Amino acid sequence: MSKIAVVFWSGTGNTEAMANAVLDGAREAGAEAELFEANSFNAAMLGQYDAVAFGCPSMGVEELEESEFEPMFSDCEPALAGKKTALFGSYGWGDGEWMRKWEDRCGDDGAVFACGSVICSDAPDDAALENCRALGAALI
Repeated sequence: MSKIAVVFWSGTGNTEAMANAVLDGAREAGAEAELFEANSFNAAMLGQYDAVAFGCPSMGVEELEESEFEPMFSDCEPALAGKKTALFGSYGWGDGEWMRKWEDRCGDDGAVFACGSVICSDAPDDAALENCRALGAALI
């Protein structure tokens, strides 16, 4: 059985809703999956999981949340080489540039993408939540 970590930060609840759908998709596909807020996860924990999904909304000028998510993610980056990974998050404006930059960063770290990233504008609709469930299942 695959063991999956779903790690997220959410300011408005949109990315949290997406994280819960990722968790549901992983569990429905047969994985042992756990949900973590960014401030309760660290690089030392990453090795305990076969795969990881990171979720963070776009903040500021198309960047990751700086006070909790970014420090945790930066700490995890050296351990992403060869790790099955997926990304998700919401945004309120722009065109998803933060996700493209984040994907490039993970690729540079050697992460192995399980599937394409899932983004949505504002609150996730039914289609976005279904895409999140599929993302969770792809991590198996």
